Amino acid sequence: MESLGFSAHQIGVLMAVLVGTKVIAPNLWGWIADRSGKTNSIIRIASLVAAVTFCGVLLGTGYSWLILVTLVFSFFWNAALPQFEVLTLAFLEDDPHRYSRVRMWGSIGFIVAVMLVGMILDYQELLLLPWIIIALFFVIWLTSLSVPDIRSSRSTDEVASISRIVLKPEVLAFLVVVCLAQAAHGPYYVFYSIYLENHGYSGTETGMLWSTGVIAEVALFFYMHRILKIISLRRILMFSVLMGSIRWMVLGCCVDNPGLIVFAQLLHAATFGSTHVAAIHFVHRYFYGVNKGRGQALYSSMSFGLGGMIGAYASGEFWSRYNAATVYYMSSVLCILAFIIAWRWLKKDFYSETESFATEIIEEEF
Repeated sequence: MESLGFSAHQIGVLMAVLVGTKVIAPNLWGWIADRSGKTNSIIRIASLVAAVTFCGVLLGTGYSWLILVTLVFSFFWNAALPQFEVLTLAFLEDDPHRYSRVRMWGSIGFIVAVMLVGMILDYQELLLLPWIIIALFFVIWLTSLSVPDIRSSRSTDEVASISRIVLKPEVLAFLVVVCLAQAAHGPYYVFYSIYLENHGYSGTETGMLWSTGVIAEVALFFYMHRILKIISLRRILMFSVLMGSIRWMVLGCCVDNPGLIVFAQLLHAATFGSTHVAAIHFVHRYFYGVNKGRGQALYSSMSFGLGGMIGAYASGEFWSRYNAATVYYMSSVLCILAFIIAWRWLKKDFYSETESFATEIIEEEF
């Protein structure tokens, strides 16, 4: 986007559109998936349409055109991931703690992608990037065709309505916490590569730094199933957002110190890795049966959707008005606020391996 001459404000708006559709799309597709029971079909259709519509970036580079392409493409793309989370947990059945071992492979794929693309872009034109992304999207669609179908039981799952689950104080607090945590990532996801480039880091070094964060994430995913048995979801979330405040503070004040930047990237294991895994387990325990698709969709829309949109747009606005360090300091403040909310309202120390939350909530309904 920067190579096309877009300003920081324009980049922020485009990225806000990209993640903003997560506010609506996952909830709509989640409702359809829960009602139809055809989660796999939705994943396949959404992946194919997303791949086809993203090809629109090859037809023009005008700002308005790219906003339109991003809007249509992301509406379908953002439908797939929450439903794949549902499918993954359905396969795991009574072993949901193994989720982190499965999610680890997405992180490994990310490492390979950013390392290779970082090196390629040191020697090739940036115009090659859309072609790489298109190829990956079509591979994702082809891969989705090989995943077997799973249909879940709908027996006693309709006892608790989704509105009653959402209105629980701890659930509302959880949604606010993940929204703030994701909003804090806005300057990182939108401007991190540009930020490093402006301070003399090469494309290869930038790719390596991105990979460092995800390598730390992979290491955490590998051991997360053990952590979930001894540390509560509440404490994991509190620790994660607290590490986020430290990470963004370091990025703001120490960008010219490679050692501290590597340290900040290692904290990605907490700010994204443990936050996401704890959140997936939290949703899995509260939103069950016919509500599980909408539960994952709600988490996605509130965190990656609303939080991501706020973070992307605000970072684009403030990046031009203030220096980059100030924007990262703002992210640090958001994480401190998320920590206070988690400490105050997430009162129950739930663990991953306890009796069924579904039974607990059903009993509360009566």
